[in-house]
Amino acid sequence: MKKTLLATGLLSLLSFSSLAADYVIDTQGAHASINFKIKHLGYSWLTGGFNQFDGKFSYDAAKPEASSVAVTIKTESFDSNHADRDKHIKSDDFLNVSKFPEAKFVSTKVENLGDGNLKIMGDFTLHGVTNSIVIETQKVGEGKDPWGGYRAGFEGSTRIALADYGITYNLGPASTYVELMLNVEGIKQ
Repeated sequence: MKKTLLATGLLSLLSFSSLAADYVIDTQGAHASINFKIKHLGYSWLTGGFNQFDGKFSYDAAKPEASSVAVTIKTESFDSNHADRDKHIKSDDFLNVSKFPEAKFVSTKVENLGDGNLKIMGDFTLHGVTNSIVIETQKVGEGKDPWGGYRAGFEGSTRIALADYGITYNLGPASTYVELMLNVEGIKQ
């Protein structure tokens, strides 16, 4: 009797702990993006993104506050659709990609705001400097895909000050912050 109770207890514990699922961000299928926008002289927006990144996340819809996220961005993949500008942004005036080839985000806490809205707190490392940031996130959806897999998708945004990451090149007072927009679709592992 004791063995049966112990086995049942272990089975239910294993079933409960397996509710959280691990996902790999689908960059191979181009179902994820990391984009940015920054004001240009206060007159318009300069937009672009990073073409190479990877990451993973853990998510349980029943307990989203137990989620976690880790993403690595290849800074050399910066793309604003203008070769001369991209070369300048990759130089030591800005990203200094030869010295800092990666930027990273690792979550430290997830707050469930309800209705699929999350506040993801974490450490963001850019240009050799790490600061805590908050990414306002919304679940887009989750479910089976046509290839027999299971996917979950989220969108999020945050705003960072360039000076907080040691990037002090003067772009004018309207261009001191960068807005980051993230679209993430993960494949359940």
